[in-house]
Amino acid sequence: MNFHRTMTIQRLTPSQYPFLLRQIEKQPKFLNLIGQLPLDSYKFLCVIGSRTHSSYGLNACKKIISGLRGYPIVIVSGMAIGIDSIAHETALEVGLKTIAVPGSGLDDEVLYPPSKKPLAKKIVDAGGALLSPFENNCSVAKWTFPIRNQIMAALSNAVLVIEARKKSGTIITADAAGNCGRNMLAVPGSIFSNLSQGANRLIREGATAITSSSDVLEALGFELPESYGIHSKDVFLHDSSLSVNERRILEYLETPRMRDDLMRELKMSASELNSVLVELELKDIIFEEDGYILCQY
Repeated sequence: MNFHRTMTIQRLTPSQYPFLLRQIEKQPKFLNLIGQLPLDSYKFLCVIGSRTHSSYGLNACKKIISGLRGYPIVIVSGMAIGIDSIAHETALEVGLKTIAVPGSGLDDEVLYPPSKKPLAKKIVDAGGALLSPFENNCSVAKWTFPIRNQIMAALSNAVLVIEARKKSGTIITADAAGNCGRNMLAVPGSIFSNLSQGANRLIREGATAITSSSDVLEALGFELPESYGIHSKDVFLHDSSLSVNERRILEYLETPRMRDDLMRELKMSASELNSVLVELELKDIIFEEDGYILCQY
């Protein structure tokens, strides 16, 4: 797939870099660009995590980014398989601009990973950008990733780690963020999961623990309206984007219910119910506490 057959690759000089990137001491000599860089008035959030993520990491990434809808925020990531791609895809789904910094040049023959060329096209078509500090024909290599990671961190106001092993490329990016004075954010995870060791270590060392979209917005300096995250039942039940089963569940959540109660009263299988509950959680409509399902109204 020649994803940029009709797209021009521009070469940027340091005076054309985004504001934050111009502030670091060791700037790249050039950057190659496909697409359009957002204005410096946006807040840039680098979102990174494990390639071999868990369902917890996937859902945390989608839920947190979905809650940033409508804010002038750009999601920066590396277009890698895993959390990186999920971050880009979720940003596109909710109308946020996004920038991908691959670990390769931008020529179609070398763009890495090749399986993400359709995603690259979607990013550019939606008004985002691909950005690379390498020559256009530069293939991916071990030495390209640390450089790519430094660019992502330097571009951003803050770096959010979703999941990371103790020693990983994600942690290299986090270290780069610290070296250039960027705000470090991390989603806490299970003490029993290797995928959470890196993020939990970062929190122990001073990173801000992120458990909601509002945590991210506050870290980026946004003042949240009192109505943020508060919805009425009527708004939910008349939302045309909700499925029939989603509305059925909400009607039963006048009071908190346990999963078994919902399965019995709605005559739904466990797998069917769990699937619908996950969708409602990702939309920030329900949450679970002490075994009970509660609605945010």
